Amino acid sequence: MAFKLTFLGTGDSAQVPVYNCYCPACELARQNASFVRKPCSVLLHLDGQQWIIDSGRMDLSELFPAPSLHGILQTHYHADHAQGLLHLRWGVNLRLPVWGPDDPVDFADLYKHPGILDFSQPWEEFETRKIQNVTITAVPLNHSRPCLGYVIEKDQFCLAYLTDTVGLPERTYQWLKQKKMNYCIVDCSMPPMPTTPRNHNDVTTALSMCEGLHIDKLLFTHIGHELDEWLMQHERDLPAHVFIAYDGMVITV
Repeated sequence: MAFKLTFLGTGDSAQVPVYNCYCPACELARQNASFVRKPCSVLLHLDGQQWIIDSGRMDLSELFPAPSLHGILQTHYHADHAQGLLHLRWGVNLRLPVWGPDDPVDFADLYKHPGILDFSQPWEEFETRKIQNVTITAVPLNHSRPCLGYVIEKDQFCLAYLTDTVGLPERTYQWLKQKKMNYCIVDCSMPPMPTTPRNHNDVTTALSMCEGLHIDKLLFTHIGHELDEWLMQHERDLPAHVFIAYDGMVITV
């Protein structure tokens, strides 16, 4: 199989269930593990190699015994997307590439004490690299820290992974407009809000940022408990091509 994507987590920074919250969405997640949302990340199977996008899960060494993990694509260095690196770095006898944005602040002391992690190849905006026969392009997003989305292409297949962001920079929108995307996975943390959100999309901004793009299936991820509660009543109101990602969901080509 040339390409497979597995959602390792689809939650926002608080995850679901939220600690000490007893809203209907959090209660449901406590009763049924299929509604739990762990830190937002995905696993990519790329022509025989395994790479993850983001490293917020704290059990990476258990999920990927050495040497099964080949590298990490970081969208950015906020804790909920990078905290798993703090433990993973203390492995031995290997080097693990971590390709992310050029962010001199990074997270905690990762750059100062990287251990087995290799941060030496940060992305330039719209830079393209190949892993095996899969092409990956890093595109800039709108966030409070330097943040990148990733566009993954193999033959006629195209998938975009765009989190964390509020809308899209115009240069990214124009670049994506030239693509025909089979899947576009976007940050949507909140139900429709009365004002434009600051760091993450609500339903309104998530749909708006994709207007005019050529997308077969639009998937929401980075989901918070308030959105899950809203979806209990309103999921059928979403456009027919919009779907809600869940932990363990798999996309195969």
